[in-house]
Amino acid sequence: MKSSASSADTSGIYEDHPGLNPNDERVVELQCTIRENFEALVQNAQNGVSGEALQEVLDQVPSPLEQFAILPLIPMKIGNLYFSFTNPSLFMLLTLSLVLLLIHFVTKNGGGKSVPNAWQSLVELIYDFVPNPVNEQIGGLSGNVKQKFFPRISVTFTFSLFRNLQGMIPYSFTVTSHFLITLGLSFSIFIGITIVGFQKNGLHFLSFLLPAGVPLPLAPFLVLLELIPHCFRALSSGIRLFANMMAGHSSVKILSGSAWTMLCMNDLLYFIGDLGPLFIVLALTGLELGVAISQAYVSTILICIYLNDATNLHQ
Repeated sequence: MKSSASSADTSGIYEDHPGLNPNDERVVELQCTIRENFEALVQNAQNGVSGEALQEVLDQVPSPLEQFAILPLIPMKIGNLYFSFTNPSLFMLLTLSLVLLLIHFVTKNGGGKSVPNAWQSLVELIYDFVPNPVNEQIGGLSGNVKQKFFPRISVTFTFSLFRNLQGMIPYSFTVTSHFLITLGLSFSIFIGITIVGFQKNGLHFLSFLLPAGVPLPLAPFLVLLELIPHCFRALSSGIRLFANMMAGHSSVKILSGSAWTMLCMNDLLYFIGDLGPLFIVLALTGLELGVAISQAYVSTILICIYLNDATNLHQ
């Protein structure tokens, strides 16, 4: 069929050009080249149409990672530097404002009462919780010295708690789902603890890099082995918070999307089968709330442990 079709297509060429010999090798080679190029063009056109259609379909499928997209709200450009007020900046500002307003309203100047209401009880619960890890994890210091660390640790815990819980609100943005943000927070805390260690112990703070009684040939290796995990504290803290929040929110998004798809199908079997994913979504949402609270608690405990190591030199 293919040969007959090709001969029919080329018969008109020989009628218009009687000088062409169909048996000439150059003519046959030219015909094959034209036919191959034409088939390649048709195939590329078909692939292009299907590729564009596939890409259009994929663009319409919601991704669980879309909730972590950073969007510029107020773009600003100064010279070659590009600044913009993004959605993470907005939600961090909202979280900070909420914490400040909550603390203000429970004080006497803000209308706090002698008999605490629900909001006052919440703030008092947070206020009473933070001294426990400070007293338990930081040793070798007087109570007055420990109280100097209390405001900073309390603010860090409160801000981390509300920042993680704010990400559970629908259509909000999870600030701690981005590694650069969590790394910046953990690195700033690491720098602050290092400064406290130098203020408390001076250059003797570096003695933790080389334990007493170590032979001199092993000293360079032990210093390197102690320095690497010490510096990786900032990196590990940022990775832990980022990984937990991003993985949890992605799991909730995927399961809730599949449950909603099954629920929208006009089929009794799918509706009955949808109860399982719905219960899983509810359970996973509760688990994610627990993760948001526990991550703030773990961060507070680690800050206290690092402060204890910096002030007491791993004693």
